[in-house]
Amino acid sequence: MLLIGIAGTELQPHERAWLTAPGVAGVIFFSRNFASRDQLLALVESIRAVAGEDFLLAVDQEGGPVQRFRDGFTRLPALARIGEMYDRDPGEAARLAEEHAWVMASELRASGIDFSFAPVADLARGNAAIGARAFHADPGVTAELIHAYVRGMHLGGMAAVLKHFPGHGSVAVDTHKAQAIDPRSLDDIRQNDLRPFAEAFSAHAEAVMMAHVVYPAVDEQPAGFSHRWIHGILREELGFQGAVISDDISMAAAGVAGGVRARVQAHLAAGCDLVLACFPEVVEEAIAAIPSSPSSASLQRIASLRGAIGATWAGLLDNPQRDRFVARVTALDLP
Repeated sequence: MLLIGIAGTELQPHERAWLTAPGVAGVIFFSRNFASRDQLLALVESIRAVAGEDFLLAVDQEGGPVQRFRDGFTRLPALARIGEMYDRDPGEAARLAEEHAWVMASELRASGIDFSFAPVADLARGNAAIGARAFHADPGVTAELIHAYVRGMHLGGMAAVLKHFPGHGSVAVDTHKAQAIDPRSLDDIRQNDLRPFAEAFSAHAEAVMMAHVVYPAVDEQPAGFSHRWIHGILREELGFQGAVISDDISMAAAGVAGGVRARVQAHLAAGCDLVLACFPEVVEEAIAAIPSSPSSASLQRIASLRGAIGATWAGLLDNPQRDRFVARVTALDLP
């Protein structure tokens, strides 16, 4: 199944056909799809009028450098600010992680968005694309804060997506721009980057997003194309039963599989339930690449990503708890 990108702030006629094409499970939004809160609500309504209430709507709303919806939404600090608080006051950091997640999730659910691709479970160890998006360099601290963050997302009516499995933080290259290779042993990866994922699964995160990183000690293919990573390690060794989602097929590091069709089919063959086709230019070819109907098990995993009943914007704006949480969370960015 696919999550696809659309071009702008209104649904175009040819995009309506995409929404009902076999194999399309939802839309992922970007800044190009957002002008205001009212415009977003209208766009969501127009998509659901075509595709139905079960159609998934998603976005990257991590905070810090990656927040697609800004005007009218709380400007969320980067997760690294919570990690810095942990070094001063672990208990306060855990509370702030939960509150940050609740604010993010409740605002998106009030806007009709099912889920955000959050939280980042990568370690803060110098990767060019991750940077302040990660909580901390220490795997134990990261795992503890992810537990709190997932709890806050669930309280806000939202499924959690841990990314980027099995860990993107310890290799320097940005996979948006080039192929990234992490030469470490599996034991090293288990003791470090895998630990936040493995420990956070007990918080009942519903999904993981795969990294486009190659770990040659495990497999010569990037993790999202790797049956060994998805089935052998993620599902069998770690016991994860949730949805597995690819990273964007248009990223440079995905090119190792070939063209758009080959990338989609390689992700599905490796065990991904959802494949991201984020740019409209590749959507038609990606739709044509979907080989057959997904399994009932895969459909059940995808269904777990649908948002629970959430608050309305009117309810949020009249909620003193939200006011307290917003004040506390945004204070993390004060000098």
